[in-house]
This record gives sequence, C-alpha cells and structure tokens, in this order.
Amino acid sequence: MNESSVRSLKQWLTRALLYAILVILAVSYFLPFYWMFSSALKDDAQVFRVPPVWIPNPALWRNFYDAWTADIFNRYLFNTIFLYAIPLTIGVTLSSAFIAYGFARLQWPGRNALFAICIATMMVPYQVTLVPLFVNFKYLGWLNTYLPMVVPGYFGSAYYIFMLRQFYLGVPVELSDAARIDGCSEVGIFWRIMLPLIKPALAVVALFTFMYAWNEYLEPLVYLNQQELFPLALGINNLRANIGQIGNVKFAYPYLMAASTLVTLPIIIAFFFTQRTFIEGISLTGIKG
Repeated sequence: MNESSVRSLKQWLTRALLYAILVILAVSYFLPFYWMFSSALKDDAQVFRVPPVWIPNPALWRNFYDAWTADIFNRYLFNTIFLYAIPLTIGVTLSSAFIAYGFARLQWPGRNALFAICIATMMVPYQVTLVPLFVNFKYLGWLNTYLPMVVPGYFGSAYYIFMLRQFYLGVPVELSDAARIDGCSEVGIFWRIMLPLIKPALAVVALFTFMYAWNEYLEPLVYLNQQELFPLALGINNLRANIGQIGNVKFAYPYLMAASTLVTLPIIIAFFFTQRTFIEGISLTGIKG
C-alpha cells in the first residue's frame, strides 16, 4: 500500500469516527424527546413497565386532547404568547438594538466605561436581585400582572446589547458617513440603514427571547399567583401537582408527557424553520472586536 493510499485510509477512518461520534451524540439528545413523545401515547401500565416499552401498543392519541382539555391550556397559551412572549420579544429586540447602536457607532464621553458597567451586570446572578425587584414591583402594584416580566425588557438586555454591538462594528463605517452627507439623521441611519443590515442578528435576539419567555418558569412563579394568569410553564406544573383528578378527567403521567410534548413542539418547529437565519446571525456576530 503506497503512501497516498495510507493517507486516504486515515482520512476515511477519521471521518467515519467523526460521523459515528456525531450519530451517538444526536441519538443521545433525541432520546429524551422520543421518550416524552412515546410516553404521551401510553397508558400508566406501559409507562412503568420493566423492561421499558419503546413503541406504545396501543398508541393512545387521545391523550393529547385529554391532557390539553384537562386544564385551561387555551388560556395558558394566550397568556404566554400575547401577554408575555410577543411583548417581551419586541421590547428586548428593539431596545437592545438601539442601545447597541449608541455603544458601537456614536462617540460620547464615558461610552466605554458605561459599556463596561453594562457588561458587568451579566456577572450578577438573577437570584441576587430577585428579592429587591419583588419588593419594588410590589410597591408599584405590579404583582399578578406581566409588567414585572415585560417592562424591564424595554430597557435592553446586556447580553444582546453586547452581541448586537459586535455586529454593528462589522458594518462598514462608510455607509453611515454617506448617509450623514446626504442629510440623514442618526435615528434615520439606525432605522433605515442599520436595522435592515442586522436582520440576522435581530432574528437571533428575537428567537432567543421568545424561547426564553415560552419556557420561563421562575419569574411567573414569583410574580403570579392567580391560575388564570399562568403561562404554559406554570400550567404544566399545575398538572404535575394535581396528578390524580382534575375536574372530570382522571389525570395520569401520560397526560403530563402529552402536555409537555404539545408545549415543546412549537419551539422545535420554529427552530427548524429559522435555523439558517439563526446560524447566520450567530456566525456573523463578533466579526470585528
């Protein structure tokens, strides 16, 4: 066997090993989702059988309908989308883009120092500020509303400000200079030139923020105590806490898995449809430091 053949064999073995590792990792990540989905189609006897039942027989598709109607999940879905996720996504995306533009493209005294302070806030654990924030929002009368979870988003997010600033730094300065020569204001430059150019990064911020709001559990648990105001995360926890009987429906473990599957599925679908924009936005942020 000549040298080129040996080199080709080594490359083939290396690639085969790499693909084998990727397949194993993919299966390990997919397995919990499959177990959740398959458990949603079982009855209690199949769920707790040893050895485990990987393919439900029979498959009880009605579990999805029964789980969704066992509680006020339509209300939870409305709260999550229209009272929490969409308002927070709009606020975080626009405010972070505007603040990042000021840090990246405008020259003003103390800019770098204030940016350093902004980044330093990411090192403060949320648990440290949770109690003071709760007291402040209590005095404002915002408890049992979504205001404590949505309004802070309209003041920007330090992580997204940093990410968008890196993206702005990768945009040629000549574009802004040309617009200023044509008489465009800074707000016009931001709105008409910069925002269209950073659409991939904005899509990443919007997707991350929406996913955060969709899955968030701690903040609604702290600020909300009325069931009709719960988001989906607290709705699922309400099901888990009431295993047994909810209304006229006998609630069991497969119902919990069915509800969890229905709540998880939209995020998975959204990621598959937006993964190209998502990957593009992640790869382009940080081009220039």
